[in-house]
Amino acid sequence: MKIAISGKGGVGKTTIMALLAGEFKKSGKDVLIIDADSSPHMAETLGVANPEKIRAIADMTKLLVERSGKTEGSPMYNINPEVNDLLVDFMHDHDGMKLMVLGAIQTGDKGCACPESNVLRRMLTKLLLSENQVVLLDMEAGVEHLGRGTIAGIDHLLIVVIPSKSSIRTALKVQKLAQDVKIPTISFVGNLVTDEEDKTFLETGLGTRPIAFFKDSKEIRKAERRETPVNTLDAPAGNAPKKLMDAITQQNQA
Repeated sequence: MKIAISGKGGVGKTTIMALLAGEFKKSGKDVLIIDADSSPHMAETLGVANPEKIRAIADMTKLLVERSGKTEGSPMYNINPEVNDLLVDFMHDHDGMKLMVLGAIQTGDKGCACPESNVLRRMLTKLLLSENQVVLLDMEAGVEHLGRGTIAGIDHLLIVVIPSKSSIRTALKVQKLAQDVKIPTISFVGNLVTDEEDKTFLETGLGTRPIAFFKDSKEIRKAERRETPVNTLDAPAGNAPKKLMDAITQQNQA
């Protein structure tokens, strides 16, 4: 199963994905996390030692351009770059899980994300998973990655939304674009929720009820300030990560 997470900047995507990864690991799944945010910090969130030493795929600019088939002066890209070796060479083992980092987008093509997006899309389509394997993709904030079709090949998209009108507007836009690229299952996840009024506000604004709600956690905020790995905390989100995992599993089996 391949699961991506998206939403407006600052809504807590990376934290929720890290907690979900820990839950899948506890359930016995073989977990691969791909940090595809243009400002990656999943490694720090998970507590990876010396994260600066992880080989980020986007740092291999020349390789990416070659794999994408981009040539100087040409607008064309190879839609099927070879990525078999990347699936091994760029994986980092941590605490029983694997992590890959796409890295900051800094190419020689004036910041264009096309080579990175193309290779990532190819990786996602080539990954053939067993029932015991799950891939979790932490996307950049906003909707640009959907416009590039980066997450084509994903089975389930989680859209994180907080109780604010701007977050709901972004979430609905992400949902529409995800439907356009034909992602099979799309779900909302509420975050920074304090009470039933917040839940009702989200359900009304979205037109459907999120499949899980994460509370507004002072413990998580303090952990981030201390740079404490979120998965080392004692149930900072209560049973929300398990509820989210169970809901995803049920929808995937439906």
